[in-house]
Amino acid sequence: MDLGTVIGIVLIFALLGSAMVMGVGIGAYIDVPSALIVIGGSIGALMISYKPAQMKQFTKIFMIAIKPPQTDVGELIKKLVEFATKARKDGILALEGDVNSEENEFLKKGLSMAIDGSEPDTIRELLEIEMEQTNTRHKIHGSIFNQWGGLAGAMGMVGTLIGLVAMLLNMADPSAIGPSMAVALLTTMYGAIIGNVFGTPIYNILAIRNDEETLVHEMILSGIMSIQSGDAPRVLEAKLLSYLPPAERVSQFD
Repeated sequence: MDLGTVIGIVLIFALLGSAMVMGVGIGAYIDVPSALIVIGGSIGALMISYKPAQMKQFTKIFMIAIKPPQTDVGELIKKLVEFATKARKDGILALEGDVNSEENEFLKKGLSMAIDGSEPDTIRELLEIEMEQTNTRHKIHGSIFNQWGGLAGAMGMVGTLIGLVAMLLNMADPSAIGPSMAVALLTTMYGAIIGNVFGTPIYNILAIRNDEETLVHEMILSGIMSIQSGDAPRVLEAKLLSYLPPAERVSQFD
């Protein structure tokens, strides 16, 4: 679980709730019409903007921001070095048993093609296509939250206009001015909260997750190419460590 994301969301709502309690109480900030306009309106607009199949992934995508899949890069490098050592000693066909039990689908696919005798250019081309398509899907999924933030803010402004119109039409009735003004102000607040807690921040962390996965895929591709070409394990490790920051480059051969 990504504690940074979880703590950030909890901290925001805790501080906002505390500020409301110290003021006039949380109850004053709860308004059903405002919620219907902002939440319902923005989600409805999202459904227009994206395909149903993409919207079905909404909760799953959000959970990736909260609990992303983790890849131990150090263990990945160690595994690829072991594969390279075994392939140089016994031939690349000796990796067939390791491939069958491999959990990383990207690594499994690439090594399987190498074992089957596919040309290096063919392996690289197919894996790069898969990387590109995965990257495209992730960007679309992340853009849902970025779009939601913008739409929620826009719906907040729509709610503000609705509230102002209702207020102006009921100027003769003082009891109606308060509820109308509440709708006008709270819709803007709801839109700002959605946009700045769930919209832009979730989009940003998903973009970081995508970059991390792309880096892992690039390392795997580089490792497979080295194994197939018969590079020495030390050379393969040096290539993979170059993907990491200098402070994280720990060699098994030192």
